[in-house]
Amino acid sequence: MTVGPSRLRLGDLLDALAEGAACRWDPELHTGPDAFVPEPVAERQARMDVAREVCEGCPVWAECLDYALRVRPSYGVWAGLSVRELTALRRDVRQLPAVPVSATPAAA
Repeated sequence: MTVGPSRLRLGDLLDALAEGAACRWDPELHTGPDAFVPEPVAERQARMDVAREVCEGCPVWAECLDYALRVRPSYGVWAGLSVRELTALRRDVRQLPAVPVSATPAAA
């Protein structure tokens, strides 16, 4: 699957998430409890697994991924990815070779 960056401004991306994200009804599922409430590792993993399942069918998944890659969140599940996974994805993308414009297929 190929997902390119959107041309939406950051504010418009946030609006799209607020209006159409599957997680908008239960944001704590994706962010976890309050920072001052301890969450056992097993409970956190179970919560994150459920959050990933919600993300799988989300109508604004691509916008969520774009937003998360731009803002670099410090916690939570974004587009089904943890903060650690998002960091690795950004690192992997930076290591991809640039594709020259002349190498792109010509429009028919």
